Amino acid sequence: MSENSFSWLDPFRSVDLGIAENADGIKQWAIGNRDVIQPVKNFFNSLIVSTEQLLLSVPPTVMIVILTLIAWQAAGRRVAIIVLFCLVVLGMLDPNAWSLAMTTLAIVASSVVLCFILGLPLGILAGKSDKFQAFLRPVLDTMQTIPAFVYLVPVVMLIGIGNVSGVIVTIVFALPPLIRLTSLGIRGVDPSVVEAARAFGANPLQNLYKVELPLATPTILAGVNQTIMLSLSMVVIASMISVKGLGNEVLRAMGRLDAGKALVGGLGIVILAVVLDRITQGMGQTGRERGHRHWWEGGPVGIAVKIIRRNKSSSP
Repeated sequence: MSENSFSWLDPFRSVDLGIAENADGIKQWAIGNRDVIQPVKNFFNSLIVSTEQLLLSVPPTVMIVILTLIAWQAAGRRVAIIVLFCLVVLGMLDPNAWSLAMTTLAIVASSVVLCFILGLPLGILAGKSDKFQAFLRPVLDTMQTIPAFVYLVPVVMLIGIGNVSGVIVTIVFALPPLIRLTSLGIRGVDPSVVEAARAFGANPLQNLYKVELPLATPTILAGVNQTIMLSLSMVVIASMISVKGLGNEVLRAMGRLDAGKALVGGLGIVILAVVLDRITQGMGQTGRERGHRHWWEGGPVGIAVKIIRRNKSSSP
């Protein structure tokens, strides 16, 4: 009996779909069409490098002050104090911890910005069209259920190793929550409010930008929050394809059995996650939840506005 003959007891031995050969063909296509892929790679690389250079060019003390003020404006004084404490601890973990954290933050920020550019329009379309949502749902389910390591293989075949591949993998991994929650936010807008705006003469585009998106903003920002958390969780996995930052520090420490370096990298990622989570959660709060009507009426901006108004009223 030949090895490839069909058997009901082991029918799969005689079946060969040629997946391995086709995958090798994809690799050869990528090698032969570098001119097509290179502009995309250059765009991603320029975005990552410019973001990293911007973050590293700011002195740590100034960056801590900026992030603390942003946290105060977005989420209040208590969160600002937590962010300040976390960032100081991050800088004290290791002499190289801050620069590694800024590299990781640049990769996460680039991924989240691109996720937002792609995810917001897709989420709006899914919220407006039942057919598009029905088409998109199995795609998003597949993206969320496939193990994260599986994403590394096709991206490395097409792009190669490095930060660009890490950002692309992170986008694929972290995009679904933003699309889902954007769609949920659009669908959750009260239809009577939309009808009222339409009755007052608002066209569909005005309805979207002035009614639906503002009302759906808390839900959309919850999706951004989840995207950021998933991006950070992908940092360590993406370090396997030579993505720099805290994740690469953890991977190298594991290879050397260096518990100290692994602890520094792990704590750095946790601290970044806490800082970004608190800030984005605060951005999702409405003005009434913060005790004022407009975002600029509280925090450091609110204090500056009050001082300017007081000086204007007191001037002759």
